[in-house]
Parts: sequence; structure tokens; C-alpha cells
Amino acid sequence: MTLGTTATPLRVAIIGSGPSAFYAAEHYLKSGLAVEIDMFERLPTPYGLVRGGVAPDHPKIKTVTKVYDRIAANPNFHFYGNVEFGRDLTIDDLRAHYHQVVFGVGAQTDRRMGIPGEDLLGSHPATEFVGWYNAHPDYRELQFDLSKEKVAVIGNGNVAMDVARILASTYDELVKTDIADYALEALKASNVKDIYIIGRRGPAQAAYTNPELKELGELHDADVIVSPETAELDPLSSEYVLTSGDRDAERNTQTLMRYSTQTPAGKSKRIHMLFLLSPTALFGTENVEAIELVKNELYKADDGTLRPRATSEKITLPIDLVFRSIGYKGVALPGVPFDERGGVIPNVKGRILNADKSVAVGAYAVGWIKRGPSGIIGTNKPDSQETIDQALEDAKAGSSFTPSAPSRAAVEGVLRERGVDFISFAEWQKLDEAEVANGTASGRPRVKFSRVDDMLNVVRAAREPATGD
Repeated sequence: MTLGTTATPLRVAIIGSGPSAFYAAEHYLKSGLAVEIDMFERLPTPYGLVRGGVAPDHPKIKTVTKVYDRIAANPNFHFYGNVEFGRDLTIDDLRAHYHQVVFGVGAQTDRRMGIPGEDLLGSHPATEFVGWYNAHPDYRELQFDLSKEKVAVIGNGNVAMDVARILASTYDELVKTDIADYALEALKASNVKDIYIIGRRGPAQAAYTNPELKELGELHDADVIVSPETAELDPLSSEYVLTSGDRDAERNTQTLMRYSTQTPAGKSKRIHMLFLLSPTALFGTENVEAIELVKNELYKADDGTLRPRATSEKITLPIDLVFRSIGYKGVALPGVPFDERGGVIPNVKGRILNADKSVAVGAYAVGWIKRGPSGIIGTNKPDSQETIDQALEDAKAGSSFTPSAPSRAAVEGVLRERGVDFISFAEWQKLDEAEVANGTASGRPRVKFSRVDDMLNVVRAAREPATGD
């Protein structure tokens, strides 16, 4: 049997609906083969971290969803929202209805610091705070004690910068965005005064991008505090900046140097940039009261990279609230191989590997669950293309699942039998329209629904036929 013909289209299930999932769908659809793509998403809403992770004050980044909308408009693509893999559909179900399955579920949790006191009240993963202010249903009910004055953000990536920036923003800056309405009100009443962004490496090794660093200096009511000693590079970092050609490192160090020469304007909030420090403990009785940090020094590793190592010197800062942002980590899926240490699905160029290192026929991974949490949104496109190239090779070679009921109608029949109220892409668009309309009414780009039941109620109401006299 030849797959990918009009008579026998290649049936593909994609689990997840973030950038990597959509880019995978696009590559299949451009392959020249007859392909039927069914995308399954646990929430009623698509787009993954573009909706639930991108900071609300970065609307331009979110316009990438227009690309995904064009992909979804292909008649050979179908979206099933409100369908959870492992609960509503199992791996055996997918084998029964598809030739291939692609997992693009991202990295859903944070790495822990692994230090004493990490579980004190007031110590949080950054992902929870990000999900909370972005109206993600999983985090909607969380509480963050913003009556506190001193906050530590552990990490030097863009997520850490987002957390610090949102904490330091004024109501007037946030009200122009699609931040969750409850988060907007909580942040309006915030008592946060000092925000410490703490990185274990030096200024030249920071993972955030220069635009993110510059944005801190553009906030209406926050001073960026960088001491001259902090901005000064050690000899190894100076050599790296001069010889590596790393423009991001060069720009970041220049921006930090500029901050170090500025006199604070006396604004109500202060963002302190600290480097070469690693947390070793959180102190407090029930709530976080202080953080202990060890000072690091840089050394050149055997592979030529600059790495931090602890010295014998420690400092303690009074801190009331901590957000750790030291990396995302994937979560195991039912019936799917998983590398606990790496937090990814084990694979070679996207082909999933079984526990015995053999290739799992018909199963593939894309995005962060494939490679780990690295890169930006655009990084996912070549990553997904690499995986789908392998999948297409396998399809042509006849190395795929052999489904007993390879049809969309059969899948929908299973979902209906199990009482799953699945959402089509057109129905998501109705929900999208409702959010935008709610935003327009309050002078905002949109007001997001943050509860799944509320989302489903909007969709169900749109399904009901109009009644008249």
C-alpha cells in the first residue's frame, strides 16, 4: 500500500498546538503527498506558549498566529480543541486511526533549584506566574503575595526578564495589553519595590536578548540599578566579547555599562541586576524571608566555554518573594518513552526511540519536547522540518502504523462515545472574536477567558441555532 495518495492519504495526528506543532503540520501539507492532519490540543484554545507564555506587552510577537491561521485554513487540516492525550485519546487510539503521530507538547514545568527552603511560601516557579498573568486556565486560581516589597527572580533568560518587567510595570503600561484582568488588578495593588534579577554567570553570558534588557530602562516608574563593579567584565569575559563575534554579548554588556553610569531617578520601583551569584538556600519560618547566594567565578572549560564555579564567599539578601526561571522541563506522556533526566522524549532527529534505543515506528517529536527548552519561536520551524523530513521518508518506505480505522469520522465517533466536547478551529475563532469584543468594550486588545467552562459556554452558545418568531 502506498501512503500519501488520494486513495490512501497519509493520516497524521499532532499532539499539541504550539509553534512546533503548526510548523510540523505546514511541512506535511507542503510535501506534495495527500495528507490529512488532525491536531489535538488539551485546551479549547490553540497556539501554546504564543498565547500562554509570550508576555502581554509583546503583542508583535503574537502576530505569528496569523501564519498558523493560514495553516489551519487548509481543508486537509482539522483542529480538535479540548481533547487531552492520555485521558480522551490514548496512544493505542492513535495507532488505530493514524499512520503517524507527532508530539509537540512543549516543556510544561520548571526545573527546580534543589536548595533548602525551596518549598517555603512565596517561592514559585516562573512558569506559574507567567501562566497566571497570561490567563492560562491551569494557573488562573493561583495566588501570589504582591503585598511583599522585595522579589528575587532567579535566571538570566527572557522569561526572567518578562517576570521582572511585568512586576515593575505600571497599571497604565499593563492596561494597554491583553494581560489577564484579575492579574491586572492584582498588579495595580502591588507593593513590590525592589526586584533582583540574579544570574549565575557573568554579564557577557546572559541568555536574554538585548531588546529585553533595553526594555527595562524604558519602564515608566522603575530605575535599573547596575553597579560599576557589576558591569565591569572579568578578563575572560572581556576576551570573549572582543574575539567571539557574539553581538548579543557585546550589546548586552554595552547596555549594562550605560545603566551603571546613570543616576537613579528616584522612581518607585528598582530593578537590580546581579551576576555571578547562585542561590544556595532560602530562609524563613513559613514564608521566604531571605535568600543565601554564593559568589561565583568564571573559568574556561575544556571545550572553551566560560562556566561559573562557586567560591567560598556567600551573601544573604532579605527577600519576600522568589520566582525561579532556570529552565523549562518536559513532562512524561502516558505510553510514550521519556528521558527523565533530560526532560525530553528520546529521539534521533525527531524519530522517537524506545527504551532499548530502537526506533519507535510511526512516532515523532518536535519542539521543546524534542530538543529541550532552547531557541525562540522561529527556531521551531527548521526543527519541525527536520522531524517531518524523517517522517515523510518513513511513510514512503512503508514504516508507519497500520491503522484499522483510518478516518476522521472514526476518531470523532470515539470522542463522542467518550463524551468529549471537542472544539473545531472555527469554534475557536468564535471564542477569539468574543475575547476581542470584550477587550474593545474596555479599551483593551482583548480580555481573555481564563476558565475552560467559560470558554466552552461561549462555544456552545455559538452552536445553538438562532430562534425567532
